[in-house]
Amino acid sequence: MSEKELKEKNIVTNRKAFRDYEIFDKREAGIELKGAEVKSLRAGKVNLSDSYAAIENGEVILFNLHISPYKFTTHESLDPIRPRRLLLHKREIKRLFGATAEKGLTLIPLRIYFKGPHVKIELATCRGRKRYDKREKIAKREADRAIERAHRRRIKRQNNE
Repeated sequence: MSEKELKEKNIVTNRKAFRDYEIFDKREAGIELKGAEVKSLRAGKVNLSDSYAAIENGEVILFNLHISPYKFTTHESLDPIRPRRLLLHKREIKRLFGATAEKGLTLIPLRIYFKGPHVKIELATCRGRKRYDKREKIAKREADRAIERAHRRRIKRQNNE
């Protein structure tokens, strides 16, 4: 493949997922789209915040992904939050099924992007964080920032002397 085909252009990122879930494994999947949905994605008319994936009948289905209808289309009115099939190999689907069934993990899309001419989804196996876990993470981040600030002040003071 040429370098041009491998370029990735980010469409949307699910920032809420990084806060609310503990992420274990990430993988890339294609998505089955119809009609002018790709043009809507190019325009950035997509909402990823409450979406999730589940395995049904040996296929991975993405739910609650909202792709707004393309306003210049003259035909085909599609439901913006219809379930969409994700394109994965059978071996990957079996691995995801094992992870979600045994360990109680869920499949959450982290981002949607173009890889060359194709639309891809970064799908992660995650476990939901409890409220106190989120608070611990915020407290740790703030403590690290305070330590870094103090360290910078100390270095600045030493340089001034």
